[in-house]
Amino acid sequence: MLVNRTRSNMIIGLLFLAPALLFFILFIGEPVVATLYLSFTKYNVLTPSRWTGFANVKHLFSDSRLWLTYGNTLKYIAILTPMHAILGLLIALAVNRNISKGWKYVYRTIFYFPVLATSAAVAVAWQFIFNTDFGILNYFLGKFGIDPIPWMQSPNWVYLAVAIYSFWKFIGNAFLYYLIGLQSIPEALYEAAEIDGASSIQRFFAITVPMLSPTIFFVLVTTLIGAMQIFDEPYLITSGGPGDASRSVNMYIYEVAFQHHDMGYASMLSLSLFLLILCVTIIQFSFSHKWVNYDRE
Repeated sequence: MLVNRTRSNMIIGLLFLAPALLFFILFIGEPVVATLYLSFTKYNVLTPSRWTGFANVKHLFSDSRLWLTYGNTLKYIAILTPMHAILGLLIALAVNRNISKGWKYVYRTIFYFPVLATSAAVAVAWQFIFNTDFGILNYFLGKFGIDPIPWMQSPNWVYLAVAIYSFWKFIGNAFLYYLIGLQSIPEALYEAAEIDGASSIQRFFAITVPMLSPTIFFVLVTTLIGAMQIFDEPYLITSGGPGDASRSVNMYIYEVAFQHHDMGYASMLSLSLFLLILCVTIIQFSFSHKWVNYDRE
């Protein structure tokens, strides 16, 4: 009787999981397997795939443009990851201060609304903002005696332009995660520390950082993965230019796949990026136990 009930519960559970499992198999599992297979083929969509062995691997290691785009992606990681992780926390700390609940809703909306806006639409506006000749940003800088800056035409300034757009568009994600984490920290801990004479800086490092460490870790992991996969910002703002100065690995994969129609090599590029992200994520998790605190007792 107990065996039949256990089997019945298992069948019911599988039926509830079936839609999610079917979605995973069709839209995640199958494309992953297909990408792995196509990585070792020559395939242009119009003709059947042809097995080429390790030819795409050899091409990958000799592709100078690929390593250039990996270098560009590394720059995005170095700029965007600390920017979102640190500034998002500072904004959340400022909003979480002793202000009325109504104003907290206002600030939450202000900082998170750009995340909901369509990237392509707002990118058009930002292209006008960054315009060298009649952009509003250079107009206001000119009021301070600063010469017009070629935001999208100079390799020296293009990363700052992408960073400014990325901050405005996506800082709301990190901000919201931090704000939720801060609001879950028991107020009694701060009150006890204040009674003991702890300063605001001491309370921050002794209470806020340890209690918020799981959220900080989550933001670091997701932000780093997002920076390694960056596509929208350089594609919409600079189109990868000037030249290949701001072209990311994801943009290069898109170019190889949908402009050169070399799906086999594009699949190998995707596989290389996936393996790199996997290794970096594993490293992050392997060191997380040394500083991430999940004990809230």
